Amino acid sequence: MPSVDVYNMEGTKTGTMELSDKVFGVEYNEPLIHQAVVTRLANERQGTKGTLTRSEVRGGGRKPWRQKGTGRARQGSIRAPQWRKGGVVFAPKARDFSKDMNKKAKRGALLSALSKKVSEGLLMVVDDLAVKEGKTKEMAEFKKNLGLDKTSLIVMDTDDMKVILAARNIQNMNTLPVAQISTYEVVTNEKIVLTRGAVKVLEEVYGE
Repeated sequence: MPSVDVYNMEGTKTGTMELSDKVFGVEYNEPLIHQAVVTRLANERQGTKGTLTRSEVRGGGRKPWRQKGTGRARQGSIRAPQWRKGGVVFAPKARDFSKDMNKKAKRGALLSALSKKVSEGLLMVVDDLAVKEGKTKEMAEFKKNLGLDKTSLIVMDTDDMKVILAARNIQNMNTLPVAQISTYEVVTNEKIVLTRGAVKVLEEVYGE
């Protein structure tokens, strides 16, 4: 059973916490994590670009001049690609880039990513996370106290707007309620900081 150190907002160690093997002790599965990240990025693509082919451009129904006898190259339509305002060859069209991933695979990828962070010593737990005024300096001090010098993800058990507002202008610090955590956020941040409440929620939801 893995365990992690628990800190307060001043950066002082207050104890240790035993974590569930079913959530934080899962075997590392890189292909599954890769699939989850690719799926997330693909689903963010809009795929709304599009231009018109020669058959879709308005006008050009009549042949501009007769086939032979003019001395000019034969032309069938003034909306052919070589004409100004003509259609586009192999025009890009709107496309759905979205991918699907079943619930069991999503779950496995997330738990594998979290377990990897624990094994590397990059996951921390804080007793509680609260700011009084919602000021940036409060979260900046918290970042300094815990030594969060690289990209970090703060996972809260509640959607605390004061914490979110206090952290949003701090470089390399991201905040997220535990209900929105995903493999992508875990992988793209160097350190993960969970509140005790967030750990409890994860173990209740995924530890069955």
